[in-house]
Amino acid sequence: MVSAVFHSPQRASQLLREAKAVAAASATLSPTLPVSAAHGVPEARPKRDPFDWGALMGQILPPLAGMALLVAIWGLLTQKGGPFPTPAATFDAAVKLFANPFYQNGPNDQGIGWNILFSLKRVAVGFGLAAVVGIPLGFIIGRFALLNRMLSPLISLLKPVSPLAWLPIGLLVFKSANPAAIWTIFICSIWPMVINTAVGVQRVPEDYLNVARVLKLSEWKIATRILLPSVMPYMLTGMRLSVGTAWLVIVAAEMLTGGVGIGFWVWDEWNNLNVAHIIIAIFVIGIVGLLLEWALMAVAKRFDYS
Repeated sequence: MVSAVFHSPQRASQLLREAKAVAAASATLSPTLPVSAAHGVPEARPKRDPFDWGALMGQILPPLAGMALLVAIWGLLTQKGGPFPTPAATFDAAVKLFANPFYQNGPNDQGIGWNILFSLKRVAVGFGLAAVVGIPLGFIIGRFALLNRMLSPLISLLKPVSPLAWLPIGLLVFKSANPAAIWTIFICSIWPMVINTAVGVQRVPEDYLNVARVLKLSEWKIATRILLPSVMPYMLTGMRLSVGTAWLVIVAAEMLTGGVGIGFWVWDEWNNLNVAHIIIAIFVIGIVGLLLEWALMAVAKRFDYS
């Protein structure tokens, strides 16, 4: 039968046409796999660079353009002289300032590095105390309706108060500038943590709590096994808002209390009429605040299970 097929011209022509049709259909269905006409072997596709340079440039170039625009406007406004230094003069002052940021010539004459570290220490202590008190308080307010009705009016009353209004109370109670500044950070940082944690607890699905009641779980297990994983994004959002507020407040508090810290350093430079150092401090304060926020955003992404 095989020999009969190959000896029939009509049958051979029909098979050839069918083979060509199948090849054409395969090429149409798989256009990304080119076939060599000479050998019928798939050609190797060109390698692509796995790194997306376009996306990287799209993230880097706009911020750089914004900074360049700011420096250009600054340069235009100061080219005729005046009390404000030019960008070049400020850059030269920054190079000299950061050449030795940790010098010490006495308790009130220290480098900008020490002042930043002292401010961060105060923020860490005040922020940490606010987290220790505020997060459990938020869990309690969100979990128990009676406590929510009792404490919500107090929180609504105290939250809008300016943080610096609490500074005299701290000075009266603690009789010292350093604990008074920490107290001010504590009282201004606690509210975002309390409110966001309580909202997160209230938004936990009721089905989860019903299962906990069926299983007769203790309140501790409900808090650690059910509430905490669900409330974590809300809690970290509150912490991110709190750390930004704490960093804002410490600068103003240190201007009023004196001592060592980036706020006091800015005020001291103003008394010396060193405007270039004040501008440098503004950039330093902004960069440190941005780094603190980025750090907490990274932690929030780590615990985001949505």
